[in-house]
Amino acid sequence: MSGRRGPPGWLITMLLSLPLIPALAGAEPYLAVHKGMKCATCHTAPSGGGLRTVYGNVYAQTELPARTINLGRLWNGEISRYLAVGGDVRGGWREIDTPGQPHVADTALQEVLAYAEVRPFPRYLSIYVDARLAPDDILVREQYVRAKLRDGKWALRYGEFFLPFGWRLQDDDAFVRVAGGINYNTPDRGVELQYESGPWSTQFAVTRGTAGGPEVDSGKQYSLRVSHITEGWRAGGSFNFNDATAGDRQMQNVFVGIRTGPVAWLGEIDFIIDHGTPTGRRERWASLVEANYAYRKGHNLKLTLEWSDPDADVDEDEQNRVSLVWEYVPVQFVQARLGLRIHEGIPQNPVQNRREAFVELHFLF
Repeated sequence: MSGRRGPPGWLITMLLSLPLIPALAGAEPYLAVHKGMKCATCHTAPSGGGLRTVYGNVYAQTELPARTINLGRLWNGEISRYLAVGGDVRGGWREIDTPGQPHVADTALQEVLAYAEVRPFPRYLSIYVDARLAPDDILVREQYVRAKLRDGKWALRYGEFFLPFGWRLQDDDAFVRVAGGINYNTPDRGVELQYESGPWSTQFAVTRGTAGGPEVDSGKQYSLRVSHITEGWRAGGSFNFNDATAGDRQMQNVFVGIRTGPVAWLGEIDFIIDHGTPTGRRERWASLVEANYAYRKGHNLKLTLEWSDPDADVDEDEQNRVSLVWEYVPVQFVQARLGLRIHEGIPQNPVQNRREAFVELHFLF
């Protein structure tokens, strides 16, 4: 065994240098960074994702597309002041090239999502549901009651929801989403206190710690996410502790965003400690650096560099992933994505050295 290691020097340098990069000529987090807004500006959830607000719907129809077709009126998601709805549909083609194995290529419907918010008392109380309708059986991912307190700065929600931790990326396969196990497949049941005021956005949750499963012990999971947001940059941190009989897990991260001209940068480093493993303690790292270049209205070029160390006590088990994705919004409600991902890991593990190419269509409303 070797001594414990942290993330590589180039990654730390790049993350810490984001605010120093000079300005260049000329429902993902990079959109909030690009516009200098909070996630809650475009989504009803302060940490992003899910149902869009009126502004989020208008933005998606007027500022994102290369061309806006005149349909008579803009869709704002509001059926009435007591009900708002929305949805996402994703599907496409993917090819996977794994060394020593046959090519795999397939077209598939990835997901059909529907969101609804019922507001018995619009200014104070709402009931929210996020459901995946396809491709498999219907699955309710989030369902909670949310009460707003004290002029809307404070809010409390109870039910099942996605935990606040780091960037809420659309890609659930990102290393920072997989390593910590907090993603769109692992909502949890509990209560969350939210605070939104000025440049600050804070969420603190106490949940079962079972990723949506039934209660199995007396331990709880505690999640805290705090971010400071300005027009040109933002920085934040998260902490998560799961007190579980099978073994405790402690996770922490820092995440940053910076806008330099038409480029929106994202960075995140996660450090995870597992207790109760066969070796007694296991430390892991995961990280991400992402650049989004909006070189023309309706077009975005995304370059992502990722690094993961599944066990800091094991030499040469690191994994890398490089992604290049072109995103095109020709008209409102439609997005096309064309991408290539290259994985690099342990040479003896073909799956960790695969290449993926994909074409995706995304319909949103």
